[in-house]
Amino acid sequence: MSTERPLPHVALSAHAHNRMGLRRTDEAWLAERTADATTRVLVVAGNRLRPVDGAVEWISPHEAPDGTLVLLGEAADVVHLAVIVDPSQAAGAPEEWVPLRSVLTALAEHAPDQAPLLMHAIGLAEWHHATRFCPRCGGALASRAAGHELRCTQCDRAQFPRTDPAVIMAVTHGEGDDEALLLGRNAAWPAGRWSTLAGFCEPGETLEDAVRREVEEEVGIRVGEVRYFGSQPWPLPASLMLGFTGRALTTDIDVDGAEIEEARWWTRDDFEAAVREGDMVVPRGVSISSSLIESWFGRPLDGPGWD
Repeated sequence: MSTERPLPHVALSAHAHNRMGLRRTDEAWLAERTADATTRVLVVAGNRLRPVDGAVEWISPHEAPDGTLVLLGEAADVVHLAVIVDPSQAAGAPEEWVPLRSVLTALAEHAPDQAPLLMHAIGLAEWHHATRFCPRCGGALASRAAGHELRCTQCDRAQFPRTDPAVIMAVTHGEGDDEALLLGRNAAWPAGRWSTLAGFCEPGETLEDAVRREVEEEVGIRVGEVRYFGSQPWPLPASLMLGFTGRALTTDIDVDGAEIEEARWWTRDDFEAAVREGDMVVPRGVSISSSLIESWFGRPLDGPGWD
């Protein structure tokens, strides 16, 4: 089944910006852009944003504080930068600075064109936040290439941003009205929240085998056919979510009890009834998990559980 509107995760990635990679080491050009009042700057405190009236604020370079400069690139003929500052030096109260997740829904609804820029900025901010010392010698690191490289001041070894591949999958069995989707619950989630299964790809493993391994480890279901669905950057902290659909070879569930507290098969009728009655809360609106569920269900689902 398909829906008429774009799937949720597509809306957040439909406005890719020109990352202008060749300009990252052009110091003269960067100096011009940081002196240009038309350039837009996003301030990031550690790895957090400070929305204003619910919207992400972009300011001019002369309004920006000192910090680590990051070239994001060009969008709509405007150069966009980010400045990463220490949270202790950030303006305003600490509670005014929120994680990216807190603004994603509003972003998708009101400013989806900004999403790739924010994903880029927070991804690099997370990397800078987590990468404090050289892994070879323990030396201090200095930002280079407009925030896209960290170079050791002692051994001169370069570090580059890393992205961890994670698989997320809609596993089904049956046909037609009897087709059922496998959803699970993490023990740490609020009551009633369900989602598709997910996990990280391990070294030396294909993405398809990661899907099969994660599902069997977490809920004891063996998966056969695996097909690619789509991807979504997820810098929370440094993942690329790779979506797949899979067909189950077995149906008996045996949860691992560690990551997954409960799992079950849902037909479309059962799923719709649970969401409309508020007995189930599923990801809404911005994640590739939402897209996987919506694509399987066949249409957007409005109700108290679509959170």
